[in-house]
Amino acid sequence: MFPAQGLFATLPCPDRQSCHRSSCPFSHDPNAKEDLSVLIPVDAPKQAPVSSPVVQQKPVASVPAKRPISSAAGPSKIENASISASEPPRKLQRTGPSKRPVAVPTATHTSHTPQTGVPLIRVPPAQSQVAIPVRQTMLQQLFQHYLILYENISSKNPTLASEHALRHEAEVYQKSNKHTYRNAVITAIATLKQRPKPDSASHHSVGTEGDLARRAEERKQLDSLRLTAKQLESYVMSLDQMRQWGYIVDVPSSEGGSRPSEEGSVRTCERCGTAFKVKRREDASMDECVYHWGKAFSAKAGGEKRRLFTCCSRPADSEGCERGPHVFYESSPEDLHLRHPFSYTRGGGPPDEPRQDGDSAQATAEADSALDIVALDCEMVYTTGGMRVARVSVVDATGKEVFDELVRMDDGVEVIDYNTRFSGITAEAHATALLPLAAIRRSLDAFISSKTVIIGHALENDLKTLRMVHHRCVDTVVLFPHSAGPPYRRALRVLVKEHLGQTIQQGGGTVGHSSVEDSVATLDLVRWHVLNRPPPKAKAAPSVSATTNGSALPQPVLAS
Repeated sequence: MFPAQGLFATLPCPDRQSCHRSSCPFSHDPNAKEDLSVLIPVDAPKQAPVSSPVVQQKPVASVPAKRPISSAAGPSKIENASISASEPPRKLQRTGPSKRPVAVPTATHTSHTPQTGVPLIRVPPAQSQVAIPVRQTMLQQLFQHYLILYENISSKNPTLASEHALRHEAEVYQKSNKHTYRNAVITAIATLKQRPKPDSASHHSVGTEGDLARRAEERKQLDSLRLTAKQLESYVMSLDQMRQWGYIVDVPSSEGGSRPSEEGSVRTCERCGTAFKVKRREDASMDECVYHWGKAFSAKAGGEKRRLFTCCSRPADSEGCERGPHVFYESSPEDLHLRHPFSYTRGGGPPDEPRQDGDSAQATAEADSALDIVALDCEMVYTTGGMRVARVSVVDATGKEVFDELVRMDDGVEVIDYNTRFSGITAEAHATALLPLAAIRRSLDAFISSKTVIIGHALENDLKTLRMVHHRCVDTVVLFPHSAGPPYRRALRVLVKEHLGQTIQQGGGTVGHSSVEDSVATLDLVRWHVLNRPPPKAKAAPSVSATTNGSALPQPVLAS
């Protein structure tokens, strides 16, 4: 046993007289008083005596980021009550950062500005089956291969590689799981390496795998749709519609072809609006015209609305950006008939007069070799006889080319400007033309009769320059109207880009348009309309202020 220290010798024994200890450490003196000082260590600081115990109230502390670890025995009921009063339930308590990450779509950029560098994936990690760093690494690999694929078109389309890489990664992720994701991306990269490098944004190899598959399916549907004349019956314009849209529906009564050229006469320039003397090309260069080849459009700059030209973005009242010869354009049926006579298509005639064909003619028509449907487009040049046709292209209902010829000018008519920027025709190419317009019309009669449905874009301009009167026409200008209504028209290249996802008329400079390409484009637009929209309903023709023998709407020279 330890030796007694006598620390309790002055304290009365708690058992008092009933204590049975042989050597009790407490005092049994009846006069002993309690002295608590003996229980306090010598070196401990002394405190002032307290008369009664005081319960100190703990200050309410803020809820910690994480709940402190409780003792092994667990908190008491009082502690639980205080915690439940000051803290939210454990399931609702926020234990992470002060702001949770906002969930965003899988494939999105970090900002709304055009992305030209490596795109970023912003997805909450909990919503992605594949680790985000892994996806970002694979996305970067896709982006690098898209850069290589698009190197020939990246200068004009700087954001294309980033956009397509981001969408391609999203497509692969949606079709795979965490075990197959890597291999799926590697396979996609291998497929990218096999693609030919595009030379334009409309090339078939531009796009993600989903884009290519979708375009192939749409192309397959368009190609498999063989249009019939019965299908297009509701698409054919009525004579009233044709008159209101500027078509010539009957042959003018004046003498046709009596004055093919206006050489030496004074006309108003279509480009600059000044009066000039009509001259041949070699002489017209001495009288130069300064003009804008683009169209005027409205734009806001500094809060002010201004009219600018599409060719140079200069104000409408600025000096022209192009120099060339003065030219003139005619739209009156009488003037056009004077240069070269109009005629009906084979088997056609005045719309209000009964035909003298009889039953034998009908039997002949049934055995006729004329096509049911064709799509037609022409390219025009400026001559001493106004604007004249220089190329005619026709495709059948399947899009197969059936006719494509250059047109030699009539005797006495000389070309002033080949308008290569739009027509695509050069002097060297046109020198090879052999057939004049009269011979071209006879060639067209071999497969176009009065029963043939002709498809075109702003088709009345093509029929006018062909001097053709035809009554079964389907016009994509009418099928896809401008939001502002007539006489405004949507450009063919815009319609093709919007509905077919293709880019046409991208020659530019001295290359110009292709009438074969435009013919196929108009045919595909009608196919698309048949597949995706209800047929047009019979409705009143658009109102216009004046008409002149069916020539109602003042149209631009080049409608396509």
